[in-house]
Amino acid sequence: MERQPLRNRLGWPRFGLSEEARKKWRAFRRNRRGYYSLIVLTVLVGLSLFAEVLANSTPLILRYEGEFYLPLLREYPETAFGGDFETEADYRDPFVLGQLTAGDNWVLFPPVVWDYKAINFAVDRPHPSPPSAVNWLGTDDRGRDVLARLIYGFRLSILFGLVLALIGTVVGIVIGAVQGFLGGWVDLSGQRVIEIWSAMPALYLLIILSAALTPSIPILIVLLSLFGWMGLSVYVRAEFLRARNFDYVRAARAMGVRNWAIIAKHILPNTLTPVITLFPVQMSGAIVGLTSLDFLNLGVPSPTPSLGELLRQAKGNVEAWWISLTTFLVLVLMVILINFVGEAILKAFDPRRRDVGE
Repeated sequence: MERQPLRNRLGWPRFGLSEEARKKWRAFRRNRRGYYSLIVLTVLVGLSLFAEVLANSTPLILRYEGEFYLPLLREYPETAFGGDFETEADYRDPFVLGQLTAGDNWVLFPPVVWDYKAINFAVDRPHPSPPSAVNWLGTDDRGRDVLARLIYGFRLSILFGLVLALIGTVVGIVIGAVQGFLGGWVDLSGQRVIEIWSAMPALYLLIILSAALTPSIPILIVLLSLFGWMGLSVYVRAEFLRARNFDYVRAARAMGVRNWAIIAKHILPNTLTPVITLFPVQMSGAIVGLTSLDFLNLGVPSPTPSLGELLRQAKGNVEAWWISLTTFLVLVLMVILINFVGEAILKAFDPRRRDVGE
């Protein structure tokens, strides 16, 4: 007889994933490319969330005349460190830095001593300048550190893609579920509207709207969300059209269960496979869309860090190989990791591919 775990023999409640969810997780782990891509992507995203700690021209902590200061969390005037100005201290100024390192005083900077908008005025070459001991990946055409802008730009792209994919998923589920469940004239009318809207030149409309409006992150999310839900709504609609005539749905209707309850509790949980498998695809599309708009100078305003803005600089400064090469590698790595994770999720949720590992 198989020996049961102690918590089960004692009658304790058993928490955790269902058996079906465990099978999907094991299938996902067997796909080594997708599993390790998820680990690498999680580490990179986790590090980027602490970009201010990794790359910043402001010290993390300092000790001056026996007292500790946290410039990363609070602004201090230059007069607090023996200066003459009431404005915020410039911690890279030779006088301020000398005050902070004299005697028993000390200061701790992040690993990268630049933020995304700090300009290096001490470079003896014209900008963009090549990699050096001060700027590890060089500077852009305005003297800003490329590595710092890559770190902040990576975070912006990932979070932008995540938010846009979530919005597109929610809108696509709602529209597809209503169409598929109600059917009839609601489905036909909705399909005609979607066909007309999907026939619109999305890129041209985005360019026109971005040029007419003052670009910002919220506005770009709204504009790109106008087109990001249609692909998912088609799959959700098909699943609901197929499931609306199943016996358990008819039984729920006969028992007087409300339509929204049938949609949310009975049909939707059984139609989440296309939703989960298409989420990484939506996320990659959102990242590429933001990069494209920034490359066309229709995206986020300066000095917001952006991978597309760095690519535009690389186009205007062909000799600055350090900008084009590093930005291209970061963008490609990000999209490839997301797509590998999406491929592994698709194989894990598809019973016909579940036993296929790599």
